[in-house]
Amino acid sequence: MTGISKEFPGVKALSDVDFRLLPGEVHALMGENGAGKSTLIKVLTGVYDIDQGQTTLDGTDVRFSGPLQAQQAGISTVYQEVNLCPNLSVAENIFIGREPRRFGMIHWSQMEKRADALLERLQLDIDVSAPLSTYSLAVQQMVAIARAIDISAKVLILDEPTSSLDASEVEQLFRVMRQLKEEGVAILFVTHFLDQVFSISDRITVLRNGRLVGEYVTRELTLIDLVGKMIGKELEVLEQLEEQPKPALAALERGQPLIEAQDLGRKGAVSPFSLTIHKGEVVGLAGLLGSGRTEVARLIYGADKADNGQLLVDGKPVAMRGPRSAMGHDIAFCSENRRTEGLIEELTVRENIILAMQAVRGWTRPIPRRRQDELVDKYIKALDIRPANPEAVVRNLSGGNQQKVLLARWLITEPQLLILDEPTRGIDIGAKAEIQRLVAALSDGGMAVLFVSAELEEVLRLSHKIAVLRDRHLIAELANDDEVDADRIMETIASGARA
Repeated sequence: MTGISKEFPGVKALSDVDFRLLPGEVHALMGENGAGKSTLIKVLTGVYDIDQGQTTLDGTDVRFSGPLQAQQAGISTVYQEVNLCPNLSVAENIFIGREPRRFGMIHWSQMEKRADALLERLQLDIDVSAPLSTYSLAVQQMVAIARAIDISAKVLILDEPTSSLDASEVEQLFRVMRQLKEEGVAILFVTHFLDQVFSISDRITVLRNGRLVGEYVTRELTLIDLVGKMIGKELEVLEQLEEQPKPALAALERGQPLIEAQDLGRKGAVSPFSLTIHKGEVVGLAGLLGSGRTEVARLIYGADKADNGQLLVDGKPVAMRGPRSAMGHDIAFCSENRRTEGLIEELTVRENIILAMQAVRGWTRPIPRRRQDELVDKYIKALDIRPANPEAVVRNLSGGNQQKVLLARWLITEPQLLILDEPTRGIDIGAKAEIQRLVAALSDGGMAVLFVSAELEEVLRLSHKIAVLRDRHLIAELANDDEVDADRIMETIASGARA
């Protein structure tokens, strides 16, 4: 790709960017949110037409009119949100639109046999006739990769494939990537996990603000060098994250709990648990993927209805019949799935931000436009949402800026408890630092925060206390003092000891 430029209304997404991908390599595409990574991928795969520039594949000029044409030319993409049909079988998902047929009918046995052979190549032993929904997200991602490599044997684009995987699942994915690399497949790898970049990639291309910073051999870069190139300044952000002390436990005025879950549970989701959250307290939920972290958060918010126990707010039992009940008790919830459970991508930044406040007021009492503009402008500045245009359509924003819009929506309601489920998943180190500083500031201001993250260091950095989950049981509650570190939490999870 040479001299690629792409502009949206009010946004110069790419400006004269060069990028090259070689057979049999893993090439990491790095940059902060809004750097242009997703735009470059969408240009390559024909989702966006370019304003100027040239793309060649195997030395031949190409310009794709859409992803299907890109696939036919040998380029396939697996996105962070798995784009498959969970109600169909594994085999159907792999061959959807390309099913082998016999006498005009789908040849089921042949399709399943071919699916078995393809997954065996990836060393994945599962029942291909079973619905995709019965398997974990990690397995679904492998199925998406199997489909992609069956369609295309040249270029595989993996866009944030590890954001929802635990360590063992990441290693399984990396094994598959190394195998495909040996077979000559060119792999474009996008991730915000810097250690993974150094573990798996051969070369790195860095973008910043829609421009090319440079292309580098991975083994010749240090972590500090890479982050410096990504954020365009010295490592103030990284150093601040590393040096930020744990929250001061003594600073909290305990008093009566703001939220108290008493033997709260839901059959098939999470076993009954008890947990208290005080004003100004950050409570972290730690555990492996599937341990029940999100289920605990959803029960407290009322997104899922508990069939056991009760929830107290300010010492009084309340019936959480759903999100509207929670909002009525000043509880806000930022889902980990910002696209399907959070943002409405067709609406503007302004419309998304005022949505929750308008819902609380009711649709018969519209917020005056002048008041909307004042509030939205305040939070665009406070959270440094880019571009700083309230009328920008949310789907055109980067992942990190979309996350900030979702945060702004709930902060504008001034909740007593803010539940954040993976608020920094899939965003760059700069945006992550901003959100972590925001959580600390909200806690200092008296807001309670229930914080869910797969990154133990992040939980340790922000939380006053940590509730540890394993196999959908809350097994321990640890005060985040000097004796608690990531090893201690992992030992607690491994032992499964109730405390």
